[in-house]
Amino acid sequence: MARRREKRSSATESSERRHNRRDESKPRDGEPDSDRKLITIFVVFFFVIPAVSMAVYKVKFADRVIIETEPSIRQKGIIKTDIHFQEILTEHSKASENSSARHYDCPVLAYITPWNSKGYDMAKIYNSKFTHLSPVWYDLKSSQGNGLVLEGRHNADKGWIQELRSRGNAMILPRVVLEAVPEELLKKKKLRAKAISLIVTECKEMEYDGIVLESWSRWAGYGVLHDPDMRKMALQFVKQLGDALHEQHMQFMYVIGPPRSDTLQMYDFGPEDLQFLKDSVDGFSLMTYDFSNAQNPGPNAPLKWIDLTLKLLLGSSNNVDSTLARKVLLGINFYGNDFAISGGDGGTIIGRDYLALLQKHKPALHWDKESGEHIIMYRDDKNIKHAVFYPTLMSILLRLENARLWGIGISIWEIGQGLDYFFDLFG
Repeated sequence: MARRREKRSSATESSERRHNRRDESKPRDGEPDSDRKLITIFVVFFFVIPAVSMAVYKVKFADRVIIETEPSIRQKGIIKTDIHFQEILTEHSKASENSSARHYDCPVLAYITPWNSKGYDMAKIYNSKFTHLSPVWYDLKSSQGNGLVLEGRHNADKGWIQELRSRGNAMILPRVVLEAVPEELLKKKKLRAKAISLIVTECKEMEYDGIVLESWSRWAGYGVLHDPDMRKMALQFVKQLGDALHEQHMQFMYVIGPPRSDTLQMYDFGPEDLQFLKDSVDGFSLMTYDFSNAQNPGPNAPLKWIDLTLKLLLGSSNNVDSTLARKVLLGINFYGNDFAISGGDGGTIIGRDYLALLQKHKPALHWDKESGEHIIMYRDDKNIKHAVFYPTLMSILLRLENARLWGIGISIWEIGQGLDYFFDLFG
């Protein structure tokens, strides 16, 4: 979708930089007053009002960001709220040549997907900035005759793994999605043992460092977590798998979703579950993104919501178990959402899509300090208004600072979807 960048004179670029520095309260060229009003209405009705009802404390990070980043990106002065679209188009591909530096002390897990090949290249280039890499390769499914099958070895790329290990020390933990029918798997001891055996055997044969398991959201979707007995069986299975991997000197990370309200429900993963699994799980990949959707448009991961989620899991940030906190990996999205405000097409967008929108529509970027995210508005070829939330250097840095304050790790979904200079924020 990327479009060829228009040739621009240095005088034009200089003029645009001056344009960017003026008072944001003044109208911007090409930005009708009606669009500015729509942005205000959009933020109020789709975020501010729901946020007030969440009853969480306000977080003001912008004045105290202290995360260490690559000096080159700080010197450019592009980590800011009043960013101009041309600055993104000019700088996004100019990542630091120092791809090995890493300053973030806690674990950093990066996901890679087979359908987005850029992630494979980013993993090789920035290997040393991560502690764990998780290619999304495997599914554990029910098979005929009440059996199980582990699918996905055809996705595995041994040559890529070998190159990764020659470039850095990040551990390789492929993701396994547990799609087997939970009523059968969890109730049958032999089937649970079979599932664990399949996973451990695959790790040994393929020389992985462990796995990332995703099952909780599937179990919630099946409704099994509403049953106290089934819920206990589910937790016990996760614990047994982690213990089995530890016996083989492998690591085990588990994907957990955030609660959707300030009161934990039976199907939510809560602090007691964290305590029960803490010795069997090396990291909890917390999916703090997808706060909004097409039916309820808005920010991808509002700061208040992130803090509420962490508070529910870990308690107060001033009195947190530091050893346990390090095992929680705050999810950071490298993708965004394009919402059609009045009908029409919209959906998830990745870096190249976002750059194409900036190139075509030359929109103003507006900073919503409540959510800690930038928003752009544009009209498509059918004159339908769109609101786009996509990460920027400032929005990502605020979330890294939030994670640092809590003493927790980071998980990125997924590194092929972002812009190259995002990686400079990780050291």
